[in-house]
Amino acid sequence: MTTPAIATKLPSVGTTIFTVMSALAADKGAVNLGQGFPDFDCDPRLVDAVADAMRRGLNQYPPMTGVPALREAVASKIEAMYGRKYNPASEITITAGATQAIITAVLAIVRAGDEVIVLDPCYDSYVPNIELAGGVAVRVPLVPGTFRPDFDRIASAITPRTRAIMVNSPHNPSATVWSRQDMLTLQELLEPTGVFVIGDEVYEHMVYDGRAHESMARFPGLAERSFIVSSFGKTYHVTGWKVGYVAAPAAMTAEFRKVHQFNVFTVNTPVQHGLAAYMANPRPSLELAAFYQRKRDLFREGLARTKFRLLPSEGSYFQCVDISAVSDLPEEAFCKWLTGEIGVAAIPLSAFYGDGFDQRVVRFCFAKRDETLVSALQRLAKL
Repeated sequence: MTTPAIATKLPSVGTTIFTVMSALAADKGAVNLGQGFPDFDCDPRLVDAVADAMRRGLNQYPPMTGVPALREAVASKIEAMYGRKYNPASEITITAGATQAIITAVLAIVRAGDEVIVLDPCYDSYVPNIELAGGVAVRVPLVPGTFRPDFDRIASAITPRTRAIMVNSPHNPSATVWSRQDMLTLQELLEPTGVFVIGDEVYEHMVYDGRAHESMARFPGLAERSFIVSSFGKTYHVTGWKVGYVAAPAAMTAEFRKVHQFNVFTVNTPVQHGLAAYMANPRPSLELAAFYQRKRDLFREGLARTKFRLLPSEGSYFQCVDISAVSDLPEEAFCKWLTGEIGVAAIPLSAFYGDGFDQRVVRFCFAKRDETLVSALQRLAKL
């Protein structure tokens, strides 16, 4: 028998740097600060809420759009935090994590030949999602060094074929946060266009030093054209549960749900019920910024005693550093050296650029137990 040949839809996709670095970290016994997820447990009360739902027999298919109680909790949270009221029946959809939410939004609106603006450096699923939909990714770099949006370049990238722009704030990997003025500028820029926004806001509760998260939901001109994506996994330290949501106007949600229905259909029932019960108390999400800011400050204090130059960490749970005073190696080679010789794994920022742009910056994740961070800092002190 002969196996049929496969003409790949994603010829540029191979083994990711995240897989490479995690495997190397395991092989070398390194402290893995490359992977972007916590190494500590969630609140036991959340586990109890999910287990209680299981014991109550809530184990069969839920509604395709999500358990009503959870959609209502999400709508209430958005209204309380950002002042926009979404109808939980027609404008909130529960998804199998933020990654599924993003590809579903792309598939719902992007047709063959449509252009979608992505801002480099960007999360690694964005461009493959666009390509799977038959679209064309138009990469516009954020300003090197500061990672601020360059609105002149964004404006120049908009053409009659532009279908959407993908905006991520707080930003992975740079840990920058869009300001209110940034959002107002984007709103003004898009007002005369038919361009959609896919707003990746998974780190919405991790914004530091008194800053506010400027959700698309705060701005009427953006909210009316945006799929707003967030993640329970990021907020409640349960990334492996893979549950998120999308908020969007009813007409956009209707198209989103057409794809969602045949993409994953729905999301596991007891976790949805457990999350709905847990969200009755808003304190865990409201206290998250202080929780992670303390870890950020602990990590930055230790890094300040090395030769790394610290970049701002305004939001998310990442810290970027300039390696220029430490090594002449390119970013990826440096990360492999750091993992093997020093025993700490990081991710090169060049992995988030379409052209592999190397600006001598690497990313660490500080969503770790304090003892993990202290162990990493003790090793990095050798530099």
